[in-house]
Amino acid sequence: MSILVTGARGAVARTLTGLLTARGTPFRLGSRERGTPGAVHCDLSDPATFRTALAGVRSVFLYAEASAAEAFVQEAVTAGVEHVVLLSSSSVLGPEPAGSPLSAGHLAVEQALLASPLRTTLLRPGSFASNALGWSWALKSGRPVHLPHPDSHCDPVHEADIAEAALAVLTDPAPAGGAHTLTGPQSLTFATQLEIIGRVLGRPVPFAAVTAEEWKAEVADYIPGPYADALLDFWAAGDGVPVPVTDAVERLTGHPARSFETWIRDHAGAFGG
Repeated sequence: MSILVTGARGAVARTLTGLLTARGTPFRLGSRERGTPGAVHCDLSDPATFRTALAGVRSVFLYAEASAAEAFVQEAVTAGVEHVVLLSSSSVLGPEPAGSPLSAGHLAVEQALLASPLRTTLLRPGSFASNALGWSWALKSGRPVHLPHPDSHCDPVHEADIAEAALAVLTDPAPAGGAHTLTGPQSLTFATQLEIIGRVLGRPVPFAAVTAEEWKAEVADYIPGPYADALLDFWAAGDGVPVPVTDAVERLTGHPARSFETWIRDHAGAFGG
């Protein structure tokens, strides 16, 4: 049984393909970039690339790209695909997800899959631990990290845990199907995450509280305004409010979710460590 793994450049896909290789499980890597070594061209926004990528495939690990989701589903059905594992987001569980830039795309792909005859497994991670990479430039330059809501909570989850959860549902029919909300083992504030980074790196990691307007101005070149507003609203709602954590990683993988500290140790080089 061949598995198509989309999103070749993504950390989860890269980790998942390593796990599949180690198991000797056949797979095909899909990339939106033409000429990616070892990958078939599969641009999830371009239906013309779907047929070749899906030929002979029975299972798909799918990144959430809404623009051509219905076309992808139709082509998957035609190709005889039996099971799709979607990398979605727990943001779809929030209020009015269809109207939020954080969740609308994920929700649209979920709905397209669930309306189809394809067996669908939804993996809904909360906050990726890798979001901390957004602080790396400030840490390496010695500047304080600017936080509009230092005491806002999130549930950072390691990409290796997401990949192992995907491996479990792709290779074992027992846990396949349904929806799984994946979180790290702890609800942590941004300030606490920076304390953990400092402890791992062995040096203080200062931060400065800034206003929402100041933060938006700083990130305007790479975070579109509506998305920045949605993030600010999300962080404001979580200010001082712990995020519920789940045992989904342990149920699917057989081991507890990796800690944020483990993620930092695994990626210390990105922070100058």
